[in-house]
Amino acid sequence: MSGTTVYRGGIVGSTEGHSTSVDDRGLSFDQIRDKYQLRIYNLILRMIGPENPEDAEDLTVETFTNAWKAWSKFRRDAQVYTWLYQIACNLCKNWYKQRGRQREREGYSLDETRESDSGELSREIADWRSAPEKLLLETEFGQKIKEAVEALPPEYREVLILDLWEDLPYEEIATILGLSVPAVKTRLHRARNKVRQRLEPYYRGWLGRQGQS
Repeated sequence: MSGTTVYRGGIVGSTEGHSTSVDDRGLSFDQIRDKYQLRIYNLILRMIGPENPEDAEDLTVETFTNAWKAWSKFRRDAQVYTWLYQIACNLCKNWYKQRGRQREREGYSLDETRESDSGELSREIADWRSAPEKLLLETEFGQKIKEAVEALPPEYREVLILDLWEDLPYEEIATILGLSVPAVKTRLHRARNKVRQRLEPYYRGWLGRQGQS
């Protein structure tokens, strides 16, 4: 495996809308690395926080080192980027454990479904249907969303990053994180509520400024 280029100084470029294709199965490992290393680096940096660029570099190198070691066993009928994401996310989990940064879990299972008498998940707060997160990311309010996501416990942060920034379908998120699809939906629901609850004051202020402009 030839050398891996790493990046300093925060999120580099844009990973949203990055194309993936079944044609990846015809690429060499070096071509796969060149195509996805920036996307993997940005994913890892979001996972562990922008204050840790050097660790993100190390984990990016480790991701592709582990992938190279397992390349001969990789099932060619699987998506290459999903496989790389699995490796990267597992390394991020280990990073948190090694540094003792894993936050205490709440008193109930993260993936336990809780419903009210009406059949709706509890702890629900007002939905921003007129201003979904993906649109708000393109506004000045987007930075507040990113900061709120970075403040989430790792279990919530990873699923929201894969959904919000990587725009992956539930099935692929489930494969990457080793969860069921219902568990992914439940965890996403709670992650979004935590972010929205944290940002409610900022959002109301931002809406007020928009109305005055």
